[in-house]
Amino acid sequence: MVRKIEGASRIPVPGGKVIDEHVGRVNSGDEAVSIAHMTAPPGWEEPAQTPAFTEYTVVLRGTVLVEHAEGTTRVDAGQSVVTSPGEKVRYSVGPEGAEYIAVCLPAFAPRPQDATDGGPRAGIAPGGGE
Repeated sequence: MVRKIEGASRIPVPGGKVIDEHVGRVNSGDEAVSIAHMTAPPGWEEPAQTPAFTEYTVVLRGTVLVEHAEGTTRVDAGQSVVTSPGEKVRYSVGPEGAEYIAVCLPAFAPRPQDATDGGPRAGIAPGGGE
């Protein structure tokens, strides 16, 4: 069955980053995948966290920096990065900000913050449960 999705749902997060979910639990009711358009202002950063999903990130504009156990991976416009569930990561952007598409498997769902991580990505996990 073909489903047209008329628009995105804006998911509020702190720090000035904008998340517009096109496909996923919040906007379309899909639990298997979420696809969101992200816009982060210059210098934006978030605390380290350990998401419970695989995330595929395609950078459209600017630079996304991903800190992880092996160092920091710089991802420029036209490049992509993949992070695995259970991997501690910290996302930030360069001085010009960044625009990117994030695809999460399974779909993320808002939930209360994890006590161990405390970041906005830690508060998003499969199923939305605690």
